[in-house]
Amino acid sequence: VMTDYTIKDMQKQVDDWIKENKGYWHPLSIYAQIGEESGELARILNNMYGGRVKKLEDPNRQIGEEISDIIFALVCLANSHNIDLEQAWKETIRARCKRDKDRYK
Repeated sequence: VMTDYTIKDMQKQVDDWIKENKGYWHPLSIYAQIGEESGELARILNNMYGGRVKKLEDPNRQIGEEISDIIFALVCLANSHNIDLEQAWKETIRARCKRDKDRYK
Protein backbone atom coordinates (compact mmCIF):
# COMPACT_ATOMS: atom_id res chain seq x y z
CA VAL A 1 0.00 0.00 0.00
CA MET A 2 1.37 3.38 -1.01
CA THR A 3 1.33 6.02 1.70
CA ASP A 4 2.78 8.88 -0.35
CA TYR A 5 0.59 9.07 -3.43
CA THR A 6 1.48 11.81 -5.89
CA ILE A 7 -0.46 13.24 -8.78
CA LYS A 8 2.15 11.65 -11.06
CA ASP A 9 1.34 8.27 -9.49
CA MET A 10 -2.34 8.86 -10.13
CA GLN A 11 -1.70 9.84 -13.75
CA LYS A 12 0.40 6.71 -14.31
CA GLN A 13 -2.18 4.45 -12.69
CA VAL A 14 -4.91 5.87 -14.93
CA ASP A 15 -2.66 5.62 -18.00
CA ASP A 16 -1.82 1.98 -17.25
CA TRP A 17 -5.52 1.14 -16.86
CA ILE A 18 -6.49 3.00 -20.04
CA LYS A 19 -3.78 1.25 -22.07
CA GLU A 20 -5.19 -2.11 -20.93
CA ASN A 21 -8.71 -1.03 -21.95
CA LYS A 22 -8.66 0.18 -25.57
CA GLY A 23 -6.99 3.58 -25.09
CA TYR A 24 -8.21 7.10 -24.46
CA TRP A 25 -11.53 8.32 -25.76
CA HIS A 26 -11.78 11.37 -28.00
CA PRO A 27 -11.36 14.56 -25.90
CA LEU A 28 -14.97 15.62 -26.45
CA SER A 29 -16.16 12.23 -25.20
CA ILE A 30 -13.99 12.59 -22.10
CA TYR A 31 -15.43 16.06 -21.55
CA ALA A 32 -18.96 14.68 -21.90
CA GLN A 33 -18.09 12.06 -19.27
CA ILE A 34 -16.96 14.84 -16.92
CA GLY A 35 -20.35 16.50 -17.45
CA GLU A 36 -22.21 13.25 -16.77
CA GLU A 37 -20.28 12.61 -13.57
CA SER A 38 -20.79 16.23 -12.47
CA GLY A 39 -24.52 15.75 -12.99
CA GLU A 40 -24.48 12.66 -10.78
CA LEU A 41 -22.72 14.64 -8.05
CA ALA A 42 -25.26 17.45 -8.48
CA ARG A 43 -28.12 14.96 -8.06
CA ILE A 44 -26.68 13.66 -4.78
CA LEU A 45 -26.09 17.18 -3.43
CA ASN A 46 -29.59 18.23 -4.49
CA ASN A 47 -31.03 15.19 -2.73
CA MET A 48 -29.18 16.25 0.41
CA TYR A 49 -29.63 20.02 0.38
CA GLY A 50 -32.10 20.93 -2.37
CA GLY A 51 -35.84 21.37 -2.45
CA ARG A 52 -36.46 17.63 -2.52
CA VAL A 53 -34.33 16.45 0.36
CA LYS A 54 -34.28 12.67 0.50
CA LYS A 55 -32.47 10.25 2.76
CA LEU A 56 -29.39 8.66 1.22
CA GLU A 57 -27.74 5.46 2.45
CA ASP A 58 -24.21 6.86 2.80
CA PRO A 59 -24.03 10.32 1.25
CA ASN A 60 -20.34 10.92 2.02
CA ARG A 61 -19.37 7.69 0.30
CA GLN A 62 -21.55 8.59 -2.70
CA ILE A 63 -20.12 12.11 -2.87
CA GLY A 64 -16.59 10.71 -2.68
CA GLU A 65 -17.28 8.21 -5.46
CA GLU A 66 -18.68 10.89 -7.77
CA ILE A 67 -15.80 13.29 -7.08
CA SER A 68 -13.37 10.44 -7.76
CA ASP A 69 -15.17 9.65 -11.03
CA ILE A 70 -14.76 13.31 -12.05
CA ILE A 71 -11.08 13.27 -11.10
CA PHE A 72 -10.57 10.05 -13.09
CA ALA A 73 -12.11 11.65 -16.18
CA LEU A 74 -10.06 14.83 -15.70
CA VAL A 75 -6.88 12.77 -15.40
CA CYS A 76 -7.84 10.98 -18.63
CA LEU A 77 -8.22 14.35 -20.35
CA ALA A 78 -4.88 15.58 -19.01
CA ASN A 79 -3.10 12.36 -19.96
CA SER A 80 -4.56 12.38 -23.46
CA HIS A 81 -2.96 15.82 -23.90
CA ASN A 82 0.35 14.92 -22.20
CA ILE A 83 -0.28 17.42 -19.40
CA ASP A 84 1.76 17.08 -16.22
CA LEU A 85 -0.97 17.73 -13.66
CA GLU A 86 1.49 17.99 -10.81
CA GLN A 87 3.23 20.91 -12.52
CA ALA A 88 -0.08 22.47 -13.59
CA TRP A 89 -1.35 22.20 -10.00
CA LYS A 90 1.78 23.90 -8.62
CA GLU A 91 1.32 26.73 -11.10
CA THR A 92 -2.36 27.09 -10.20
CA ILE A 93 -1.66 27.22 -6.45
CA ARG A 94 1.18 29.68 -6.96
CA ALA A 95 -1.11 31.94 -9.03
CA ARG A 96 -3.97 31.71 -6.51
CA CYS A 97 -1.68 32.49 -3.58
CA LYS A 98 -0.21 35.51 -5.37
CA ARG A 99 -3.34 36.88 -7.06
CA ASP A 100 -5.86 36.13 -4.31
CA LYS A 101 -3.73 36.48 -1.18
CA ASP A 102 -5.89 39.30 0.22
CA ARG A 103 -9.09 38.65 -1.72
CA TYR A 104 -11.01 36.66 0.90
CA LYS A 105 -9.78 38.20 4.13
